[in-house]
Amino acid sequence: MAVMKTPGVYIVEKNAFPNSVVEVATAVPAFIGHTEFADNRNAPLEMTPWRISSMAEYHQFFGGPPKPLFNIAEVPAAGAAGDGGAADAAPAAPRRPDFKAAPGVDLDAKGYVMTQVPGKDGGDFGLYQALRHFYQNGGGPCYIVSVGDYKNDFDIDKFKAGIEALLKEQEPTMVLVPEAVRLEEDACIDLQQAMLMHCGDKTRSRIAILDVYNGDKELNDGMPVDKFRNKLGINFLDFAVAYYPWLNTTVVGEKDLSFENINPTSIALLKTLMRAELRLPDALPADATEPTKALFNAINEIDTDFKAAVLTEAAAKTPPQVLTPDQVKAGVVARTALLNKTLVRASSVFNTVMAEARRRLNVMPPGAAMAGVYTMVDNTRGVWKAPANVSLAGVVSPTVSISAEQQEDLNVTAQGKSVNAIRSFIGEGVLVWGARTLDGNSLDWRYLNVRRTMIMLEQSCKLAAKALVFEPNTANTWVTMKSMIGNFLTSVWKRGGLMGAVPEDAFSVHVGLGETMTPDDVLEGILRVTVLVAMVRPAEFIEITFQQQMPKS
Repeated sequence: MAVMKTPGVYIVEKNAFPNSVVEVATAVPAFIGHTEFADNRNAPLEMTPWRISSMAEYHQFFGGPPKPLFNIAEVPAAGAAGDGGAADAAPAAPRRPDFKAAPGVDLDAKGYVMTQVPGKDGGDFGLYQALRHFYQNGGGPCYIVSVGDYKNDFDIDKFKAGIEALLKEQEPTMVLVPEAVRLEEDACIDLQQAMLMHCGDKTRSRIAILDVYNGDKELNDGMPVDKFRNKLGINFLDFAVAYYPWLNTTVVGEKDLSFENINPTSIALLKTLMRAELRLPDALPADATEPTKALFNAINEIDTDFKAAVLTEAAAKTPPQVLTPDQVKAGVVARTALLNKTLVRASSVFNTVMAEARRRLNVMPPGAAMAGVYTMVDNTRGVWKAPANVSLAGVVSPTVSISAEQQEDLNVTAQGKSVNAIRSFIGEGVLVWGARTLDGNSLDWRYLNVRRTMIMLEQSCKLAAKALVFEPNTANTWVTMKSMIGNFLTSVWKRGGLMGAVPEDAFSVHVGLGETMTPDDVLEGILRVTVLVAMVRPAEFIEITFQQQMPKS
C-alpha cells in the first residue's frame, strides 16, 4: 500500500479472484534407446532428455534409422546332409524355409531362411521405428534420451542411467524403453523393474509402458506371459501397464530397404538365386542381347563400392571434378536407388527377399503405438477416458490371434497382474481390448485411466499450491486453497472427468483447523488439505438381460 504523505489521488488494486489451477500435460512419453547421433549444434545430447514434437525434429537432433543386415542361408534338401548312418536315424526337425527358389529352378536346397544379424552389427535397434509408430497413432510432444549410437552394444546400465536422467524432468508422464526386449530375458525384467521403481517410487507422476518379452509368440510357446508375470515382482504395479501380443505393422516400407540390407557374406548366394531365376550365365557371352547385358551387369553391380565409383567418375571427367561430401553422398544414394529399382522390376526372388526382411522388421512390440493412442484419446476425449476399444494405425494384425477364452486369463488372474489384449475383430480391424494396470486386484488402481487421471489431478494441484508456500497459515489462505482446488475440480467435473450428478457428489475439498489440521500442525508450519474425488471408471463388462413376459394384447 502506498504511503500517503503528498496530497493527491492514490490507486489501490485488489485481486477479486484466487489463483487458478492449470491442468498439466497428460500424454508426454519419454523414449529411451539408441540413436544415430545425439547432437544439438555440436553440444552432445547423450543421456540428456530432449523434447521433440515431430520426426523432423528427431532427424535434426538424433539422425536417422539404423541399417539392418540380414543373412540368407540354405535349408538343405531332404537327405542331402546325412550319409544314412545311425547318427542320422533321428535328425532334428528342419527349420521351415522363409522362401524358395524361383519356380522351375533346380538348386541343391529345398528352401532358404533369413535371419537378422543380431546386435549392433545387424542394426537391431528399435527406438527409431518405435517412434514412427508412435506418431502414426496420434503421438505428439515427447522426450528422447539417447543412451548411445548405433556402434554401441546393448548395455542395461546405460538404459538405467537414461531412466535416472528423467528425474530432472517434470513434464514426462510415460516411460518407454522399446529396446528392452533386445536384452536377455532376465536383463529385460531387471530393466523393467527399474522402470517401475522410477515411476512408482521416485517420481509417482508417470507410468511405465512395458513390453512382454517374446510377446510375438503364442501363449503356450515358451509361456511368455506367465514368465513375464512370475519374474516382474509385485512392487508399484499400479504405475505400469502391459499389452500382448506384439504387432505385425507397416512401419517399415518398401523404400526403407534395399540390397544394401543384405549381409555381404550372403550377397553371393543372392546373386546365384537371381541368376538362376533369370536364366543368366555365370559369364556373359559375346553375343548376349542388350537386355541380358543389362540384367547381368545389374546383378554384378550389387557388391560395387558406389562411393569409389562416384569419385572415379568425377575424376575421369574433363576437367576433373572435386566433389563435396554431400555431393558424394547424393551420388551414392542416386546410384543405389536406381540399381534397387532395376532389381525390383526384374527379379521376383529379390522382391521375396525384401518382403521377408520387411516382415521381420515390422514385427514390433505395441508399447510405442499405445503411447500414441494415449495421446490421441487424451486430446479428443480426456485422460479419464479409458484408452481401449480403439483401433491401431499402421497395424496389419496381431502376431498372435487371441480368443475370448484366452483373454480371460490375461485380463483377470488370481495374482492380479492384468495384461491387456490386442485383438483383431472382423469388420473392425485391430483393437485395443483392455484398459487395466498390472495391479488388477486393486479396486483403487485397477484401471489405467483412473491412475492417469489421479496423476493429472495431483500434479496440477501440487504445482498450483506452490504459490501459497510461506503464505500465512490462516483462514484466508485456507479459503484461497479450497476455492482454487474446488474451481479446478468443478471444471474437470463439467467435462466428464469426475462422477456425480452435482459437484458436491463428485468431489469435496477439506482444509482448516479442526478439519484437517491440529494446533500442532499450525505451529509446525504444516497446511494439510484433503481432497476426495469420485473417479470415472470404464464399463468393462456390459450385461444385458432378456426375459420373456406374458403377452398383454
